[in-house]
Amino acid sequence: MSNSDTPLAGLDEFEADFSSSTLFRFATAGSVDDGKSTLVGRLLHDSKAILADTLDAVARTSADRGFGGEGAEGVQKIDLALLTDGLRAEREQGITIDVAYRYFATDRRSFILADCPGHVQYTKNTVTGASTADAVVVLIDARKGVLEQTRRHMSVLRLLRVPHVVVAVNKIDLVGFSEDIFTTIAADVQRVGAELGLDDVLVVPVSALEGDNVVDRSTNTPWYTGPSLLDVLETLPSTDDLERGLEPFRFPVQLVVRPQGALAPELAAAADGGAAFRDYRAYAGQVASGSVSVGDAITVQPSGRTTTVVGIDFAGVELQKAVAPQSVSLRLADEIDIARGDLIAASGTFAEATQDLYAELCWLSPKPLREGSKVLIKHGSRTVQGLIRAVTGKLDLDTFREEPASGLDLNDIGSAQIRLASPLPVENYAGHRRTGAFLVIDPQDGNTLAAGLVKDHPGDHEDERYVI
Repeated sequence: MSNSDTPLAGLDEFEADFSSSTLFRFATAGSVDDGKSTLVGRLLHDSKAILADTLDAVARTSADRGFGGEGAEGVQKIDLALLTDGLRAEREQGITIDVAYRYFATDRRSFILADCPGHVQYTKNTVTGASTADAVVVLIDARKGVLEQTRRHMSVLRLLRVPHVVVAVNKIDLVGFSEDIFTTIAADVQRVGAELGLDDVLVVPVSALEGDNVVDRSTNTPWYTGPSLLDVLETLPSTDDLERGLEPFRFPVQLVVRPQGALAPELAAAADGGAAFRDYRAYAGQVASGSVSVGDAITVQPSGRTTTVVGIDFAGVELQKAVAPQSVSLRLADEIDIARGDLIAASGTFAEATQDLYAELCWLSPKPLREGSKVLIKHGSRTVQGLIRAVTGKLDLDTFREEPASGLDLNDIGSAQIRLASPLPVENYAGHRRTGAFLVIDPQDGNTLAAGLVKDHPGDHEDERYVI
């Protein structure tokens, strides 16, 4: 059977076009009543991503509540926020409590959207929604301008190293589409961004309720010559694009592939009757960053063993090259003891695995963190025991300065030193979002306690009281 006769005949085209992946993840953030859920609803509605029955149900609920009256064409307006605020408590209180994920697509790109809460007490939800985002849209009420909560959210985004920050100055219609008000707010945003180290913050004037500059450019803001919000989201590079081009190769091993027993006919045929296939050993996972080609030298962490890639398999077909975020299996020249949770990296680009973590912790649990606590650390597909040797500080989210602390409570962000039972291949989060992130888990009930961001070692902590 020739390759052109198989269902995988288009694999060459797939491999060639993979680098132009169109998936884009973004989140919203902002103060209470800035209109985040309405903006999300407007994006979904105007991009025609809402099913007819869902739209009818929202329209009926909006009519029952007497929302908005009729539009210019005699059509009943709908409460667009109902498209995302799905919890009963959210609808009753008129606020967003949990992160609401929505999926939609345009002709240019597919999107995963996370609508995050604006309340201070739900900062942990904002961290959850923004941690994997390619971009975050921060909303500002045009009548209020930049608030402390705006600064707080931008501070968290800087901490999480979100690649792109877009500020939507919402409710521009309620200030008469004033260019002066928008210009003043945009200048304040750029000043705060510069103070926090956020580069290239984009600012767009919008009206989520009326749709100005959300999907299409508005004639009500002739003084604004930039793109609409959707145009921005459709053209920003994704994290996959950035990691594919800029970061070195990283491949967390999820599974050791070692087929046993009888082979399917197509696999036996692919392996010349099965004799060669019986010696097959590969390591499956997703390329976290960078790319790898057949013949490349790689190093396995934490063992530090080095070898070369002799084969890359995708859906039963061999590739010459794999790029992030493809899921493939790698075959290596030498037999090395590799297990689930190990990391395969480009040789010469990884220092070494470590048993000491120095990290920022975004505390997500009502159970407080105290020094001496025993926890589980999940990094990629590996979980190891850990011990909190020290809590060295807590971030003041109003000033973004670290203050002394001996513990962390719900919604706190602070620094801690963690001793691991065995080494993990971690890297500084500032340069490697995938290998620099981990989870802290309660060993008693399995609940997630914190999201962790690895930072550089400041030096060993002097207190050696705790031993795992």
